[in-house]
Amino acid sequence: MGFFDILALVIPATIFLAAPLIFTALGGLFSERSGVVNIGLEGLMVIGAFTGILTTLYLEGFGFGVWSPWLSLIAAVVIGALFSLLHAVASITLKADQIVSGVALNFLAVGLSVFLVRNIFGKGQTDYVAHRISRENIPVLQDIPIIGPLFFERVYYTSFIAIAAAFIVWYVVFYTPFGLRLRSVGEHPMAADTMGIKVNRMRYIGVMLSGAFAGMGGAVFALTTAGNFAGNTIVGQGFMALAALIFGKWHPLGAFGAAIFFGLAQSLSITGQSIPLLANVPQVYLLIAPYVLTILALAGFVGKAEAPKAIGKPYEKGSR
Repeated sequence: MGFFDILALVIPATIFLAAPLIFTALGGLFSERSGVVNIGLEGLMVIGAFTGILTTLYLEGFGFGVWSPWLSLIAAVVIGALFSLLHAVASITLKADQIVSGVALNFLAVGLSVFLVRNIFGKGQTDYVAHRISRENIPVLQDIPIIGPLFFERVYYTSFIAIAAAFIVWYVVFYTPFGLRLRSVGEHPMAADTMGIKVNRMRYIGVMLSGAFAGMGGAVFALTTAGNFAGNTIVGQGFMALAALIFGKWHPLGAFGAAIFFGLAQSLSITGQSIPLLANVPQVYLLIAPYVLTILALAGFVGKAEAPKAIGKPYEKGSR
């Protein structure tokens, strides 16, 4: 196997596996930039995956065909945003410990989704969807020498949507009035309040956006990779996205780059047996590599990354 063949195997898999992480990390960025820690990204991905599969199955029954998974992504965004309200109410209005609230959200998401699956389908997993989000060739671009086969042949449109979303979020967060207000309530909420910005409302918006993006991430994973939903469909991807957010220093493009890095680690765990240099490495090492790299990345960089100054601190009007 030549070098180009290895790239053709690894690069498309990297981008495809990074897409759910990119969406979810961007969601976490909105929440944490507003000052609310969101450990519940894993649970929000679970709800998104559950909603995406269930909605697709119902829409297929109504004859929506190939449009079913795309419409289901919209449903996952809406349900993810609504489900995140539980975390927002607990953390912002009731001023509960944000770490505990996020952990509770993770347990609730898995328990609730598995309970509903057993009641609806009478077993521990849903049926498989007939229409997944499929790989496509990008016209014209696929004919570009070298680059075309690597980036534009048999790719998922959701991967390009995720990449575009990273740049859009970067622009929104750093170059729009909304982004300035969002960052201000995460850095110095008292000063923001003095300037007339409604701190708690901005934090609610940030948490709901995190739910919307994480819901999209979960649905994308389920509708491109899994094809159905069970209690173990989402296992660790939400925490990996949180690690990408921290590794990327709470910056949209940094989180995007970190998600690509973790996507590369995941792709090597899948394609490693086909690569000559990794063919003799025991498969178990390749499978655990993404999680080991996540821990190493956090251990090496979390101390150097500066989180928003007011993150994790409930705001009370008049408090310093």
